[in-house]
Amino acid sequence: MATVQLKKVLLGNGETFAYRERSGGHIPLVLVHGNMTSSKHWDVVLEKLDETYKVYAVDMRGFGESSYHREIEGIRDLSDDLKDWVDGMGLERFSMVGWSTGGAVAMQFVIDYPDYCKNLILLASASTRGYPFFGTKEDGTPDIGNRLRTMDEVMMDKGKTIPVQAAYDRNDRSFLRGLWNALIYTHAEPDEGRYEEYINDMRTQRNLAQIYQALNTFNISDTHNGLVEGTGKASSISIPVLVLRGDRDYVITKEMAEEIVEDIGENAVFVELKNSGHSPLIDDLDQLLHQIQSFLQMKEELT
Repeated sequence: MATVQLKKVLLGNGETFAYRERSGGHIPLVLVHGNMTSSKHWDVVLEKLDETYKVYAVDMRGFGESSYHREIEGIRDLSDDLKDWVDGMGLERFSMVGWSTGGAVAMQFVIDYPDYCKNLILLASASTRGYPFFGTKEDGTPDIGNRLRTMDEVMMDKGKTIPVQAAYDRNDRSFLRGLWNALIYTHAEPDEGRYEEYINDMRTQRNLAQIYQALNTFNISDTHNGLVEGTGKASSISIPVLVLRGDRDYVITKEMAEEIVEDIGENAVFVELKNSGHSPLIDDLDQLLHQIQSFLQMKEELT
């Protein structure tokens, strides 16, 4: 039976980079988590994914057991950390799954370092055009007409940044549980013990506002996203890409998934996950693993 170990390495930039490594397997697969999570939230995948895969799940800078000595300024900082770790591990020709914010990080990595990754799976991923951060009206609802522009504005937002950070600081578990039940676990919830561990893990995040702004300013498309011009690099992603989104996802819209497919081009394929929200890992793990394994197996057979 495969076991999972939490390990740490020192990157060249002085950050400590943590990751979980599953024993056994020979087909390398790297898992990149999203906002408010870490490698801990991949636990169900590490437990159930076919054992032919050699699986690594990373903690990005400022999450989980990784350090946060230097504040990130954008998504590229996180993808460069990933590159440093990959080189240290001697990994090459691996496949990668990026979930939510991790999808943006994975896309940036593939653009900047095209010879490493051979297949990319984007799970409930931020768009190639980023993820907008809107201000908050007096009644607490998002102000769609007011996209925040600066880090200071994001840090002072009373709708998301301030209350979520306060919940982290005060260990307000009922607030965090309520937030996730409203936005993430809309179809199913983890078992109680696992949920408590996930909440503990959420509170390890030290870069909340910086992640919000990094997503706000991320744009690898060839269009202006309402805040910044795009780099036009999405179309340079030439490896096979599987775009997965749950049909009940309240975080990532269908339009965002369509933007990814449009901007990357014909090598990107979209599959809708049925009865799933922003965490298909919890809503329907079997369905998710079937899509991941079918895609990767098909690509292995073609190479």
